[in-house]
Amino acid sequence: MVFSSLTFIYFFLPLVIILYYLVPGTMKNVFLLVASVFFYFWGSPRYVPLLIMLCMWTFIIGIDIPKREMKEKRRTLFWGIAVELIVLVLFKYYGFFVACINNILHVSIAEKEIELPLGISFITFQSISYLVDVYRNQTRPSKSIIKLSTYLCMFPQLIAGPIVRYCEIETLLDEKSALSWNKVIVGLERFVIGLGKKVLLANNLGVIYAAIQTNTVRSVGTAWLGIIAYTLQIYYDFSGYSDMAIGMGKMFGFRFPENFDYPYEAVSISSFWRKWHMTLSGWFREYVYIPLGGNRRGRIIQIRNIIIVWGLTGLWHGAGWNYILWGLYFGFLLIIEKNILEKIHYQSLPQLVRWSLTMLAVILGWVFFTNVELDKAVEYIKSMFGLSAEVLVDDYFRFHARENAILLVISVMGCFRKTRKWINGVTRKRPVVAYASMTLIYIACTATLVYSTYNPFLYFKF
Repeated sequence: MVFSSLTFIYFFLPLVIILYYLVPGTMKNVFLLVASVFFYFWGSPRYVPLLIMLCMWTFIIGIDIPKREMKEKRRTLFWGIAVELIVLVLFKYYGFFVACINNILHVSIAEKEIELPLGISFITFQSISYLVDVYRNQTRPSKSIIKLSTYLCMFPQLIAGPIVRYCEIETLLDEKSALSWNKVIVGLERFVIGLGKKVLLANNLGVIYAAIQTNTVRSVGTAWLGIIAYTLQIYYDFSGYSDMAIGMGKMFGFRFPENFDYPYEAVSISSFWRKWHMTLSGWFREYVYIPLGGNRRGRIIQIRNIIIVWGLTGLWHGAGWNYILWGLYFGFLLIIEKNILEKIHYQSLPQLVRWSLTMLAVILGWVFFTNVELDKAVEYIKSMFGLSAEVLVDDYFRFHARENAILLVISVMGCFRKTRKWINGVTRKRPVVAYASMTLIYIACTATLVYSTYNPFLYFKF
């Protein structure tokens, strides 16, 4: 899946961009839609009919909603969303729910392994946001199924986001962009930065964690080294793909929303989730938290809403109890932060202390996120705090820390805005340094992809 997707990007993206600017303006959306469907066929051929069906259903319901009276309008919206969610649940959560039913009721319903359609979560969420925005009169229903389908299927952000609202790119879909070398160059630079994050940083950090996770005997230092590597890996994996998507969007003249804003600089859990996967957090806030009442109906209702939202956020990430526990863990932390810490003047603590506590909470969360079995997560945390480890550091830690010191230092530095400002300052003064760096990163990524067998995209399964 991953290699196929990157193969498409490497070999077909230049051709797609050239043809996109060569085709007549009225045909640009058609061409982009065809390219996106071909991309989908490349990665998930058996589900192309499902993709077409979802696009047609969203288009029909979107056209129908404004024609109805208020009660019928709500009913139409309900069925429109219900069908979208049924498809998502069937493909993504069927096995999980069947396993839960079997365990609770002591029955033996057959569990089937269903291949997950490419980008199903993102397509579903964008469809729902479109239908709700039409219902709220926040956007006009699209009268062109080509235009709406292009929005839903656009290949740069189809697989892992960012989640885009229709109103954010509606006018851009109407504009018939002429060739702009500036857009292409700026987009290419962003794409290469994301590619470097993914291939050069995330993949190599993943190798460290994979080796440590499979080793059941860990020293304290080894356990911390492993989870720090994973903490950095998941950031560079997902933010790297978001950068690639935003860069590709720029090449086609689209402005996709930012998805990450240096989340590991956060000094509170609230701040962390305003900076991490911002389009997903914004989606849940806009379409779940606020409709449930948000914080407008008293503290008890607010706490209930937080629990619901974060339970769903965890479930969105994967069909497993570890993901639900991870989501509820952050919901619990947010409840404490909003209802207890704010009253005891937590904000008055030194920034370094607040940052350290926030990062500790985030890192512990990633332990539950990455370990499907709860007992393994608990055992890993015991290793981190010396409850099951006999020594602080061992030869395994010394070897990996020494061999990967440069990688770890670069990865940590890249998490902070000051590093980016320093790089921007250097490249503005010496543009040749920027072009040379981008070229070297691209060559290094190409060589790594050709010769490396370890190349996961962590967020593909979400």
